[in-house]
Amino acid sequence: MPRRAPRVRRVVVRGGRPLRRGVGSGNAPRSVAGVTMAADRVTVVEHPLVQHKLTLMRDKERSTQGFRRLLNEIGMLLAYEVTRDLPLEEFAIETPIGPMEGQRIQGKKLVLAPILRAGVGFLDGMLSLLPSARVAHIGLYRDPDSLEAVEYYFKAPSDLADRTVLVLDPMLATANSAIAALDRLKARGAADLRFVCLLAAPEGLAKLAAAHPDVPVWTASIDSHLNEHGYIVPGLGDAGDRMYGTR
Repeated sequence: MPRRAPRVRRVVVRGGRPLRRGVGSGNAPRSVAGVTMAADRVTVVEHPLVQHKLTLMRDKERSTQGFRRLLNEIGMLLAYEVTRDLPLEEFAIETPIGPMEGQRIQGKKLVLAPILRAGVGFLDGMLSLLPSARVAHIGLYRDPDSLEAVEYYFKAPSDLADRTVLVLDPMLATANSAIAALDRLKARGAADLRFVCLLAAPEGLAKLAAAHPDVPVWTASIDSHLNEHGYIVPGLGDAGDRMYGTR
């Protein structure tokens, strides 16, 4: 019997709350906190393995080693979902039995662009699935008072315009870091951009949609809201601190 594809759902966000839409329900523009955004711009990956591992990561008693391992594993699973629509081309090969026309990914290889530091937690898992991908690094930190993103490092391949770029950050909270990273990548010529996160807040999704309505988002969960410190509720705490054992 054919295998069923992993479950995903498309959502739009209005007024700070997610509205569920099923796969195949159409791509008509919808309002996202007053911003027009296609209904398929946010994908929540509901695969049982993703949801199981996410719940384990949320547990405040999870060890640093366990948290880091789970983030790596979820990174691989999310990479599978975010790349499912990459274009293919026919390719002639010889099997041990005879010739055939196979398929391979069309165009240049992907670029993985983790936002430092927490985005690196996705990197090894994704590279195990996409070993030929190039890697860009975007160093940003959140100012504790203004919550604005401050850049301290940027290094990327020179031909971003020719590649699909996956921007990686476990938490889409205020969206300030995500917007700053996408601004920087677009300034360097990137046009085909996708944002991958573990958790998203409705406020962050709406703000990202306002700044970059052309960038689709993949996430494992849309949580309730942001607290007064800009953290996702219920969330899982600071992903960078939990991954590296810092406070």
